[in-house]
Amino acid sequence: MCTAAGRPPPQSIRELGYHPNAGARALAGKRSNIIALMVPLRTDMYVPVMMEIAIAVATTDRTHGYDVLLLTGEEGPDAVRRVTGSGLADAMILMDVELENERLPLLRATGQPSVLIGLPADTTGLTCVDLDWSATGALCVEHLAGLGHRDIAVIGEAPAVYERHTGFAERTLDGLRSRARESGVRVLHRPCEGGYDAMALTLARVFDERPATTGFVVQNESAVEPLLALLRQQGRAVPEDVSMVAICPDQVAVQASVRLTSVAIPAQEMGRHAVERLVAKLDGRGSDEVVLLTPGLTARASSGPAPAAS
Repeated sequence: MCTAAGRPPPQSIRELGYHPNAGARALAGKRSNIIALMVPLRTDMYVPVMMEIAIAVATTDRTHGYDVLLLTGEEGPDAVRRVTGSGLADAMILMDVELENERLPLLRATGQPSVLIGLPADTTGLTCVDLDWSATGALCVEHLAGLGHRDIAVIGEAPAVYERHTGFAERTLDGLRSRARESGVRVLHRPCEGGYDAMALTLARVFDERPATTGFVVQNESAVEPLLALLRQQGRAVPEDVSMVAICPDQVAVQASVRLTSVAIPAQEMGRHAVERLVAKLDGRGSDEVVLLTPGLTARASSGPAPAAS
C-alpha cells in the first residue's frame, strides 16, 4: 500500500527505513535537504583547519535536518554551475575565498541561497562569515609593541596563497601593517612554504635583512616547530631573546615545544554561523550580511618583553 504521494504510509516508512530520493524530490520541485560545501583542498593550505570547519558545517547541518554534499576539487565556476544546474543541493557554502573570486559572478547570477566562509573584496549581494583577519593582524602587533618590540618579522603562508590573493592572508597582512605604522613598529613579511629547510632559508633572510628583529608573528602552522627549533639552534631563547605570536588553532599553540601566545582560529564557530545563516535564508528569514568574528589573543610562554639593546 502506498500514499497518494507514492511512498509507504508512516508505519511502513519506519519499518522499511524508507528515505525520499533526493533526485526525485528535485525533479518534483521540492527541497533535497542537501547543502553543498565547496572546500578546495590545496597542498598550500593547512588542511586540519579546513576540515574542522567542514565537520562543524556537517554537524550543524544535521541539527537542522540537512545532509552535506562535499566538493573538494579546484573547479571554480564549473562546480557552482554543476551544483546549481543539477538541483541536487538546496544551497551552498563556499570556502577558500579569494579577494577577487571567479565563482562569485555566477553565484550572484543564479540566486541560489549561499554563504561564504571568507570575505571577498566586494561583498555586495553576498552573505559572508569570517574571522576579522584585519583585527587579528592588528592584535598581534599590539601585543608585541606593548612588550617593547620594534622590529617584527611576519612568517606568512606559502607564496601561492598570496599569489591567489586569498582573503584571510591578505587581510591579516593589511591589519598588521596598518597597526605597525600607527605604533612605530617596522614589519618585514616573508612567505614560507613551511617545513625545516624552507624555514631555515626564510629565517636566514629575516636576520640578514633585519638583524634587530626580536618579534615574530607566524601565520603558517607548518612553520611553527621548524622556527622554534632553528631559534634554539642559533642560541636565541624564547621569549628572553625573541618573542613569538602565532595565528593558529589552540591545539597547535598548546602542543608546541614552547606554549605559544596565539590568536585562535574559531573554525567550529565559523562553520556553525555559516549554516545558521544559510538555513535562515532557506526559511525566508535571512538577508545578505557580513559577520566578522572578533579575535582574541591568549598570552602564553612564547612572548615577553623585548630584550634591552646592547
